[in-house]
Amino acid sequence: MTKKDRNLYLTNKPLQEAMEEYLHSISRSFAGISDEIIMVQDALGRKTASPVFAKISAPHYNAAAMDGIAVDASVTNGASETNPIQLKIDKDYTIVNTGAPLTMKRNAVVMVEDIVEVDDETVEIRSAVSPWQHVRPVGEDVVKGELILSENHIIRPQDIAALLTGGIERVKVKRKISVGIIPTGSEITELVDPLPEGKIIESNSKMFYALLSSYEATGTTYPIVKDEPAEIRLAIEKAVDENDLVVVNAGSSAGTKDYTVDVLREIGVVFTHGIAIKPGKPAILAEVKGKPVVGIPGYPVSAYVVFEQVVKSLVYALQNQKPMLVEKLKATLARRIVSSLKHEEFVRVKVGKVDERWIATPLNRGAGVTMSLVKADGILRIPQLTEGYDKGDSVEVELSRSQEDLSNTIVSIGSHDIVMDLIANELQKKNDNLALSSAHVGSMGGIIAMKQKECHLAPIHLLDEISGEYNIEYVRKYFANEKMSMIKLVKRSQGLMVQQGNPKEITSLEDLGREDISMINRQKGAGTRILLDYMMKIKKMDPNLLQGYQREMTTHMAVAVAIKNDTADCGLGVESAAKAMGLDFIPIAWEEYDLLIPQYMLETEKIKRLLEVIRSDSFVKQVMRLGGYDCSQTGKTILI
Repeated sequence: MTKKDRNLYLTNKPLQEAMEEYLHSISRSFAGISDEIIMVQDALGRKTASPVFAKISAPHYNAAAMDGIAVDASVTNGASETNPIQLKIDKDYTIVNTGAPLTMKRNAVVMVEDIVEVDDETVEIRSAVSPWQHVRPVGEDVVKGELILSENHIIRPQDIAALLTGGIERVKVKRKISVGIIPTGSEITELVDPLPEGKIIESNSKMFYALLSSYEATGTTYPIVKDEPAEIRLAIEKAVDENDLVVVNAGSSAGTKDYTVDVLREIGVVFTHGIAIKPGKPAILAEVKGKPVVGIPGYPVSAYVVFEQVVKSLVYALQNQKPMLVEKLKATLARRIVSSLKHEEFVRVKVGKVDERWIATPLNRGAGVTMSLVKADGILRIPQLTEGYDKGDSVEVELSRSQEDLSNTIVSIGSHDIVMDLIANELQKKNDNLALSSAHVGSMGGIIAMKQKECHLAPIHLLDEISGEYNIEYVRKYFANEKMSMIKLVKRSQGLMVQQGNPKEITSLEDLGREDISMINRQKGAGTRILLDYMMKIKKMDPNLLQGYQREMTTHMAVAVAIKNDTADCGLGVESAAKAMGLDFIPIAWEEYDLLIPQYMLETEKIKRLLEVIRSDSFVKQVMRLGGYDCSQTGKTILI
């Protein structure tokens, strides 16, 4: 394969420069977004295209504001407790209910509570009323010709009521920009069961469609287009004819089957191919028939970043609107981040408040890791020409969750186990705004995070080689002068996860040294890795002779998936992960998986509610159903 076979004409234009140039270029040919008239009841969230004035007054007649009797106020003059006045029906008063119209002869209402019935035709009052007392005069709410809503007003539920009250049945609003979404790729498919080998579920278009709704735009998703230039061209031309803006997903990079940029050059103008952002560099900014067309990389995180940074700006600019301001906060960075000078990088982070200090913990930076978007509380931008940030730096985070929600989040940094997901779910089920946010960095990573006061709790399972005990000695070593507590969570069965049926007939750790066995390991600092190294040391096994020893995963489930997908024969992990993935399991040892928490935090409302969940029967039953756990000490507190 030669370089000519690949599309290597990628520029590295700064994001702001690329967008300013693009918006200036397309504004010369873009026709703009027309207005439309819709029914008022369908106008929620829409933006008015012109000022709206009342067609009628509200109320449009003098109306009783209370239940009682309507009178001419003059007939009540002089009435008092010592000088009650009697009034005759029809002659002096008329019975009215709230909202009833008043005749010209009646200009006040006496509340029903203030009248005494003498007989069927006579009432007695003991206090006078003034003219227009308890009367809603014409136009009290809305006066005919009065401005109800100004131009560019986003219509709310209460605005709909006001419009209808003012006699407005239809309202002119700015038409939502329509965006055509074209997913491309011969390897992608809609969600089907079973999923064919070599096929990837097409999910980006659904994400785009939902994002467009949040941008006050509409989306139309077209059928998947194969990696054929002629088919891509036809799809783009059709979408351009039917929409204001078109998004082509995938095929924008430098692969041999990335045809999007070539097609766009044939039928339109390409202004930029390659923006200095990471992830998302291969983005394309083009114009076809006077309309903007954006090419977006296929990796989910790249796709999300480009959509948020490029398409969102386009949508609002074409509608002459400004995007809603993104909530930001200053946070302390929990880990060092190294970044390339070539790009502006968008790093997904977890955010939590620990001891009145906001902590930002970076998540997996891979462009294909969709779950990093799900787990992220915000985005940290690393500017171009910046090498990154050091641990402990103060950084600005663009939030995807509100500060209020984040304030009610328990930050967990340490070892991973499925039981932590169960705890998070139980807290969420209670619907009391308390959440659990977990970052998986291994047990030693959790110890360090706790030492740096970057988390509320740290799940750990660390075996001390001398005492043979779990966790306690590590806490005493790293927190010698601090009052800490250990919440016993579970004992869990650690062992070798192997493929179903155990085709390689693995029976013990010694089998890892066989030439026909490839393993997969946990990362340095993980409790499982420490356990493995300890047992290998006892058995005098040389890790350099083990195939796959250097290949690392950050969770038990990731190890299990690798074995399930036949990229490894075995790996050390917990029984529940093996069971979840349908693997066989060879028990090796029981270990203690506990929660490290500073003693003073035991009195905080967050931790008290967490402990309620851990000690509940429903949680214990869920854990035991997973298999491979012992909950005999779950919830017990040890002070250290």
